[in-house]
Amino acid sequence: MKNYGVGIVGLGWVAGAHIGALKLIPGVRVAAVCSRRQQDRGDLEARFGIPLKVYGRYDQMLADPDVDVVDICTEHPEHPRQAIAAAQAGKNLIIEKPIALTLSDAEAIRKAVRKARVQTCVCFECRYSGHFRLIRALLDQGLLGDLHYAEVDYYHGIGPWYGQYGWNIKKKLGGGSLLTAGCHALDGLLMFVDSPVKEVFAYATGSSHRDFEKYEYPTTTTTLLRFANSTVGKVASVIDCLQPYYFHIHLVGSAGSLLDDKFYSEKLTGLNKKWSKLETSLIDSGDVSDHPYRTQFEAFFNALRVGKPMAGTDLETAFETHRVIFAADKSAETGKPVRL
Repeated sequence: MKNYGVGIVGLGWVAGAHIGALKLIPGVRVAAVCSRRQQDRGDLEARFGIPLKVYGRYDQMLADPDVDVVDICTEHPEHPRQAIAAAQAGKNLIIEKPIALTLSDAEAIRKAVRKARVQTCVCFECRYSGHFRLIRALLDQGLLGDLHYAEVDYYHGIGPWYGQYGWNIKKKLGGGSLLTAGCHALDGLLMFVDSPVKEVFAYATGSSHRDFEKYEYPTTTTTLLRFANSTVGKVASVIDCLQPYYFHIHLVGSAGSLLDDKFYSEKLTGLNKKWSKLETSLIDSGDVSDHPYRTQFEAFFNALRVGKPMAGTDLETAFETHRVIFAADKSAETGKPVRL
């Protein structure tokens, strides 16, 4: 079995979750880290439990032959430049979402990755959660029939009490409500409907509460989507709510419906016309340590070994999610529907 060395650029909160997951995967080791802040190797080894090479310059880490995969965990605006440089250096990629804050930058990453023929994993890790995979299994087995309406909504108040608030309020860093957080909900909707998006229309607003007044962009968006198969969808991205974290899913089909962790299906003979509980682990926290990175990364490295794109969170799939997000933000800005 081929072993892979991973070099991580950026040493914030999410990098810690990545390192914790990567350490558990056979045949994978975190070989190096790159940070603009001075780091002590001894302190890092004590913190993460593994020896690490430490680089202060990104180009030096890219030149390291022990690094086969570059894991990008830096601030959002850095992702395009770093991803393109890694692809040009022949490194496979793990990129935290969003991959870019503009469509042109996302297209530049895709062009560089295609040209270099490297593989990429984009961290829409919710697709690898037990809840998302169970929903996909229900759909694949036809228990809901043909979907005609679907909504997936993201409610997570990112205020002064939350770690990323300090930079998330800035448009040049956060990008927008969908880009910085609600993208997981929109990506989930695309996973469940599994049909090309033809048109989007979005509204944007924001809370008047003092904790959210420093945001430089609308903190709540509602996006309506029309799919090629005639399904209609809705995504709310609400990062200015005062409530517990909530990831809402409601799918309505010709044979039944799903509501979060409950479902009803006419396909199951003898089922009472009441909601039946699905025993699964929900995505009910914004804490990245609770997200299924290990499962996603295992799938990525298994795909690397056979030389194929990974399922679900490869760059081409993730690019489509970003393309829809950029269209939604354009619609909210112009007040007009956007066709894709």
